[in-house]
Amino acid sequence: MKTYSLTENYIHKFDSTKTTIGLATEDLQVFYGDYHAMYDGNLQFPKHAITAMIGASGSGKSTFLRCLNRMNDDIATVQGKIFYQGIDINASNINVYEMRKHVGMVFQRPNPFAKSIFQNIAYPLKKAGIKNKTELKQRVEKSLKQAALWDEVKDDLKRSALALSGGQQQRLCIARALAMNPDVLLLDEPASALDPISTGKLEQALHDLQQQYTIIMVTHSMQQASRISDYTAFFHMGHVIEFDRTENIFTKPHIQATEDYISGNFG
Repeated sequence: MKTYSLTENYIHKFDSTKTTIGLATEDLQVFYGDYHAMYDGNLQFPKHAITAMIGASGSGKSTFLRCLNRMNDDIATVQGKIFYQGIDINASNINVYEMRKHVGMVFQRPNPFAKSIFQNIAYPLKKAGIKNKTELKQRVEKSLKQAALWDEVKDDLKRSALALSGGQQQRLCIARALAMNPDVLLLDEPASALDPISTGKLEQALHDLQQQYTIIMVTHSMQQASRISDYTAFFHMGHVIEFDRTENIFTKPHIQATEDYISGNFG
C-alpha cells in the first residue's frame, strides 16, 4: 500500500476583493475521545458556488461537513473556528438552533416526516413561528419549485411524503431545508441511494440553486464532483490534502496523492 505525506498539501486561497466567502474554517480539529479524526481543516467556501468534498471512506469528509452546522456537538470534541458572516458559529455562546436556520443540512438517506408533502415543509415553518396560512402556502410552493419537485407533486400535496420515490423524497428534504431560507446548504452524499434519472434531477436542482446559495457536498462519486462542482477538496486520513478549482483537481492536481486518487491508483 502506498503511503503519502500528510503535511504536504495545496489549498487554494481566495482574493477577498474578488470572491465573497459564504463559510470558512480555521484550524478545525475533531476528536472522538482520544481518536484524532480531523486535523487541519482550513478551508474557504465561496458564495454562489458548489464545493465537493471527495476522499476514501474514513478520510474525514463527512466528519468535517457535520461540523459546519454543529451536528458533531454531542458525539465529538470540535476545536477551531467556523466563520459565517464574520461570526464564529463554533463558539459556546452560539444558539445552535438559530444558526441551523442559516446553515441547513440534508443527509445521505432521505428522512421525510410521516406527514403529507405539504406538512413536511409547513410543519417546521410553524414550529419556527410562522402561522399565516398564505405565507405558509407561498413558502411551501417556492421551496418545492427550488428543489425541482413542484411540478411532480403540486396536484397532490396532501399525499404522504412516504409514498414518494427515493429521489422525490430527497428533493423534498432539500425543499424542507430551503424553506427556512438558509444561506448555506450542506449535503452528505445526497445521491448515494438514487438511480441515475433521480440523480440527474437532483444535480440539475443543485446547479440552479447555486445562484442563490453556498452549497457544500460530500460525494463518493468523482464523476458527480467533476460534473457539478466549482471547487473540490480532497481528504485523506483526516487531512485536507488539496483544495482547488474542480477542473484543476481533475486535470492538473498539485499533490501526488490527489492525482493517484483521481486516476484510481490510490492505496
